Amino acid sequence: MYHQGKSYANKYLVMYVLNNDLEENRFGITVSKKVGNSVIRHRVTRLIRESIRLNLEEFEKGFDIVLIARNTAKGQNYNKVESAVLHLCRLHHIIKK
Repeated sequence: MYHQGKSYANKYLVMYVLNNDLEENRFGITVSKKVGNSVIRHRVTRLIRESIRLNLEEFEKGFDIVLIARNTAKGQNYNKVESAVLHLCRLHHIIKK
């Protein structure tokens, strides 16, 4: 994924995308220890997961998507994380207009 996929990044997240030739998307979320302790990492993970869940209908089908949280994602609210996720989706052209 990291070698073959295409990546874009913004202030809070890095996103890798690769075609999977399936009728569904597969998501992966990575938050390293550099972001913070387990409470902070789980909160960032929940924010990313929720932003994906609420916008799932907007995604094109057939991609493997990995989201990596950057250190700056720590302490951000839901609106900023969701905006970052959608921004990267638009850059990858995997979101419906």
